[in-house]
Amino acid sequence: MPRFSVIVPVYKVQDYLTECLDSVLRQDGPDLELIAVDDRSPDGCGAMLDEAAADPRVRVLHLPENVGLGRARNAGLEVATGDYVVFLDSDDTLTPGLLDAVDRRLAATGDPDVLVYDYARTYVDGRITRAASAHVFGAGSPDVFDLTARPDLLDLLQVVWNKAYRRDFVTEQRLVFPAGYYEDTPWTYPALLAAGRITLLDRVGVHYRQRQEGGNILATASRKHFDVFDQYDLVFAFLDRRPDLDRWRPVVYGRMLHHLNTVVSKPGRVPPGDRREYFRRAAAHCARLRPAGYRPPAGVDGVRTELLSHGRYGAYQAVRALAKARRLVKR
Repeated sequence: MPRFSVIVPVYKVQDYLTECLDSVLRQDGPDLELIAVDDRSPDGCGAMLDEAAADPRVRVLHLPENVGLGRARNAGLEVATGDYVVFLDSDDTLTPGLLDAVDRRLAATGDPDVLVYDYARTYVDGRITRAASAHVFGAGSPDVFDLTARPDLLDLLQVVWNKAYRRDFVTEQRLVFPAGYYEDTPWTYPALLAAGRITLLDRVGVHYRQRQEGGNILATASRKHFDVFDQYDLVFAFLDRRPDLDRWRPVVYGRMLHHLNTVVSKPGRVPPGDRREYFRRAAAHCARLRPAGYRPPAGVDGVRTELLSHGRYGAYQAVRALAKARRLVKR
């Protein structure tokens, strides 16, 4: 049985795929299996994966139809055999020596449920910039803890690919990815909330490629960004099944509002003609899920999220315009 199962869903990334696969197969340390899931990619990725399968550590799954990132990961999970599962997007890379460092940290901490490492953004001009979350990894904490000891982990970018998950823990918690955009959300929140034993590795483990040619679907204008509401419904459905975690509802609700605000405020996501509908959906969504103990943050961010949660589109736009004017005056 390998120590790590590295699951890589693949779709329309032939310019980056070789670098991604090499970053896994050149890792030092423990045994691994690389499970590459061809999500019916229309380019040359399928043939490239078949060539890579000459390495006995590589297993290729060719899906009969395109199912999307989340369900492609599920297909990889179904055949994974490693002690730990690591996810990697096929245009990103693992940093050299990561899995050896992860293995040593896991051994030193008694094989916890989840290990979290950091990432850096890489740009076409060669720049590499560590994420703004670096201070979270440098903060003092026990070697092993649950989320109560480090609630600031929920402030991290909630992605699946900056963690190693004990596979038995994934099975016990019945973690699966849904279809649609923001599929990481209903995985990462339940994983962190349910984990009894978490550890950190203060190391950049993934180089997160910043593509310029529109490769990031989350930066593409589409009504699919409305999927964010369904994904948080799944998070709160998990909390409904876990009354022992009820104290986290206000925290998760606050993070949800922050996320909903990010989706609608980032240019090029929600189409202009759909923005008012997005606010109506947000108001209904928040009215249903708002917990009794929630208190909005102070400052402009709190004002924006409160306006969004009540569907106040006009007032929200006015606050944004005022903030922009103030920034211009300051310059």
